[in-house]
Amino acid sequence: MLARCDATGALREEAGKVEIRYRPKDGKAYHALARNLEIVASEGVLPDEHCSDVSAESAPETKKGGAARSGSAKKPPALPPERAIEGEHVIAYTDGACSGNPGPAGLGVVLLAGQERRELSEYLGVGTNNVAELTAILRALEAHAGSPLPLVVHTDSQYAIGVLSKGWKPKVNQALIESIKQCMKQQVKPVKLVYVPGHAGVPLNERADQLARAAVVARATAGWTSLRESHAQSS
Repeated sequence: MLARCDATGALREEAGKVEIRYRPKDGKAYHALARNLEIVASEGVLPDEHCSDVSAESAPETKKGGAARSGSAKKPPALPPERAIEGEHVIAYTDGACSGNPGPAGLGVVLLAGQERRELSEYLGVGTNNVAELTAILRALEAHAGSPLPLVVHTDSQYAIGVLSKGWKPKVNQALIESIKQCMKQQVKPVKLVYVPGHAGVPLNERADQLARAAVVARATAGWTSLRESHAQSS
């Protein structure tokens, strides 16, 4: 793993976080709290050219300086086509991530309601990828509780859709699955689960994945964040 640093090798923080890269050539950057990072091996300070430019989806601006290019805080991706019927339902994109299976796990949720956008990055401790995927859906349902609008949940987990809406018989995670089903039943309007292919360039699914992975890297929960003002500017 590579971390953003200055010419002396000291970690460089922006807005309290350090840019990290899992792979130098994939063009994706993530961010973690400096206190959660530890240098376990070093090849010295690498030139900018060692890493690919940060993709527009990962961070639209870059600055030159140590081990990897650093992206400034990006504007949230634009709303998906569902915005054409804005106000008629709430949209959620959920994802889970796991380093090892089982291993440190996290989840990410993007929740859209009209012009309001909320995001969640939550660390779950040691768990499986399926638990992370399911819990992300549960968090979206919990956040939506009491709303008079129907909820459409997008997930790239066919397992989650299968056990929650297609009658698949789970061999594990029964208690969690039952909790989610009960939460779905308690919603004011029916909940729709929609499959979206993972890592296929769907902006909000990629954002949910980024939030989940950030929780795993930081081993920390960021909590719900409202991006209403930034979202309005990016519309």
